[in-house]
Amino acid sequence: MPIISMFYGIIVQMFFMDNKRHKRPHLHVKYQEHEAVFSLPDGRLMEGKFPASKAKLLEAWIEIHKDELMADWELATKGEAVFKIDPLK
Repeated sequence: MPIISMFYGIIVQMFFMDNKRHKRPHLHVKYQEHEAVFSLPDGRLMEGKFPASKAKLLEAWIEIHKDELMADWELATKGEAVFKIDPLK
């Protein structure tokens, strides 16, 4: 489960071959004790709980990087290496 970005204590991961359970593009995100799954490219919470303030930061980051995220998703579903994506600054 590669980490593709980290910012403001948020860890963003994209798992290889992870298109069976959720059946749509998504990210696995951690912040302290919180874990959640957010859909791509819209950034909606699909599963879990996440602090609202951190979710807003994540949504902004997804909007900025949605093309890169979708390209990484295509690679990940094929089991190929994904690229790191710049953090939110």
